[in-house]
Amino acid sequence: MKHLKTGDKAPDFSTQDHNGNPIKLSDFKGNKLVLYFYPKDNTPGCTAQACNLTNNYDSLLSSGYKVLGVSADSAKSHQKFAEKYDLPFPLLMDEEKTIIKDYGVWGEKKFMGKVYDGIHRMTFVIDENGNIEEIIEKVKTKDHTAQILGK
Repeated sequence: MKHLKTGDKAPDFSTQDHNGNPIKLSDFKGNKLVLYFYPKDNTPGCTAQACNLTNNYDSLLSSGYKVLGVSADSAKSHQKFAEKYDLPFPLLMDEEKTIIKDYGVWGEKKFMGKVYDGIHRMTFVIDENGNIEEIIEKVKTKDHTAQILGK
């Protein structure tokens, strides 16, 4: 697993969102960006996290943040997830796990005694110049916005 740290240049990416719109990191130059990685659409923790960000989206915007979610799910899965919970931010396509691996969130996980490879739930706060300002490794799914805004 790659280990990015605060102050590093955020790895560039170019992909599509769940609606097929092209998105790349450079689109957000001049804005603060919350790039959050989550394991799977429509699972309890991922839903709690997405809903917390949605419920506090106006606070994030007024604090100058844009938000992007990333998982390895398909466009169809992302679309259903975004529609079901009325998510106001894009979910990025990364079925090949290119962005996921570039940000070092793919690796060994343990759950109920089983060891497997998967996506670690992590959030990267990227500054206006494309540098990593903060990495949140212990995400509180039901209170994630407070972690981002430091409240």
